[in-house]
Amino acid sequence: MERIARTLRSELTVAPYNDSYVYCADMKVLVIGASGFIGLPTAQALVRAGHYVIGLTRTQAKAKLLAAEEIVPLIGEVDKPEEWIKVIADLDAIIEIVGGTAKQLVSQTLEFVTKVTPELRPAGAPKLTYIYTSGTWVHGENRTDIVTDTTPLRSPAQLVAWRPACEQAVVKNTTVNGIVIRPALLYGRAGSLLAPFFKSASEGKVWYPGTPGGRFALVHCDDLADLYVRAVERSSLVAGQIFDAANDFTESVDDVLNALAKASGATSPPEYREPANLYEVALGTTHLIRPYLARSLLGWRPSKPGLVDGMPIYYAAWKATQE
Repeated sequence: MERIARTLRSELTVAPYNDSYVYCADMKVLVIGASGFIGLPTAQALVRAGHYVIGLTRTQAKAKLLAAEEIVPLIGEVDKPEEWIKVIADLDAIIEIVGGTAKQLVSQTLEFVTKVTPELRPAGAPKLTYIYTSGTWVHGENRTDIVTDTTPLRSPAQLVAWRPACEQAVVKNTTVNGIVIRPALLYGRAGSLLAPFFKSASEGKVWYPGTPGGRFALVHCDDLADLYVRAVERSSLVAGQIFDAANDFTESVDDVLNALAKASGATSPPEYREPANLYEVALGTTHLIRPYLARSLLGWRPSKPGLVDGMPIYYAAWKATQE
């Protein structure tokens, strides 16, 4: 904690670290990847809920951004846990939102936390909560059968075929209260994985990898952030659970592309292209998700308009981030 205080005082030139602020917070949470597309709204939502939030980030510029959001910045590399691991001594929870497809990084982080937790925390301390961020691509391509949080994973997208094993390592861990959250395809704000297709639309061409007739499982980044807050606050009750984070309904990819063409003013009709790599294959997958665990156990209800209905707003939001 003292290292964080020194960072605030000497590097960021913001208000000094204040112990009274620390202890009036509800929970102390470390967000790994706090400046990312998922991490930042999650950290902001935790702060609004009254929690003391430490945000791990790699750069000084991002650290200043976090400090301005009342998130205590900690500069370090995820793959160098010795730079940040000591903060877990007094934490209630870690939320890992690294993203990407870095299997080794995900495994290394969990293994290191598991190893040092008994050394840094006193005997008899409550278990540290550890939330791992996976994704709904683990359900794989299926255009006929409805799947849920508890549907067995038989054919995950090849790009993330390693993730089910990581999920199980988290929820079966005996040192931490392991929880897994699987975000569906994200939308809102800067666009996340949809950003390249918004950019292409702005240049007059709407396209997507895959074949017609697919459906999107989607979730807005703000609704997802609310789920992380609920999972952290009820972690003692839902440890060992895996939550699919998706809207109540899937949306037609054809409808999304047509809505994007209309919002962007694209001059040519939408088209589908053959996926060029495993990433595009994963983007083009359809899974008909009807998640229920987050609703029943956490009272979570996505509230943002769907992608088709809100496309003019979401396209304008993405465009504003480019100017």
